[in-house]
Amino acid sequence: MTQKNLLKRKLNSISKNKCAMIAYFRTEKSSSGKNHRKLLTLDYKKLTHVMRGLALRSGKAIMDIYKADHLSFETKADNSPVTLADKAADQIIFSGLKLAFPDLPVVTEEQASSHVQQHKTFLIVDPLDGTKEFIKKTAEFTVNIALIEDGVPTRGIVYAPAIGRLFYTDATGQPLEEKAPFEEKTKGKNLPISVKIPNNEALIVVASKSHRDQNTDTYISKYSVAKSTSAGSSLKFCLLATGEADFYPRLGRTMEWDTAAGHAILNAAGGAVVHFDTLRPLEYGKPNYENPHFIASVEGVMLKSK
Repeated sequence: MTQKNLLKRKLNSISKNKCAMIAYFRTEKSSSGKNHRKLLTLDYKKLTHVMRGLALRSGKAIMDIYKADHLSFETKADNSPVTLADKAADQIIFSGLKLAFPDLPVVTEEQASSHVQQHKTFLIVDPLDGTKEFIKKTAEFTVNIALIEDGVPTRGIVYAPAIGRLFYTDATGQPLEEKAPFEEKTKGKNLPISVKIPNNEALIVVASKSHRDQNTDTYISKYSVAKSTSAGSSLKFCLLATGEADFYPRLGRTMEWDTAAGHAILNAAGGAVVHFDTLRPLEYGKPNYENPHFIASVEGVMLKSK
């Protein structure tokens, strides 16, 4: 069975129909210290509405800071930068998700305490993906929110406020791009998106704008590439989902909150994300929420071994 069929099989097992609500179990400790399973439900329609509203609201907060003449930042323990915009967006999204879905775990980049416990069904957030692009004012940064079900990203939203692009999965899991202008209370024009059929003799590759290295270029050279471009943040996944590119190799460090929302949208649009070494589907809820090297691609790209 191919890696794409494995992914489709797992997705089908999670969402056998385009239902508006799912049920799942969460393991909790009782007052006596014993584990017990609690049955919970999740309304996809409500989730889509909440995620879209929080993405737009946090995007506005980010842009208010982005327009300042000088952007200050701190350096975290892993040497990555964090700005006031990261923190402001995180506060908006985390509090909004916990208010709407109090029983669903939320893992967010900016709160280390949320990284300690592993989950299989949970919400995951990168309030400002592409902080380096934000600081450099290249405009290619995004707000990422995703739902993981049994280790698979099934719903997600990616909002790029500086360039006015908004991608998400609707309540039935269909991938859409909403056209600007965006209003929190009123949805704009939604266009269905889908990957395109690739030409393996003339592929379009997209790579990281800030993290592309010689190993990435060496791997890309194994393919017949007609065009190579770069993009920041989760926009790379969305370029595949809209048919603007064919594959995206990532041979550097990423975390699950960097990839989950874009991965969900790409899955829904007909693409896949696989381990670089094994070509098996990338799963979520891993220890420390750290990803291995991976390849994102549209169906039909003949993936090469390393």
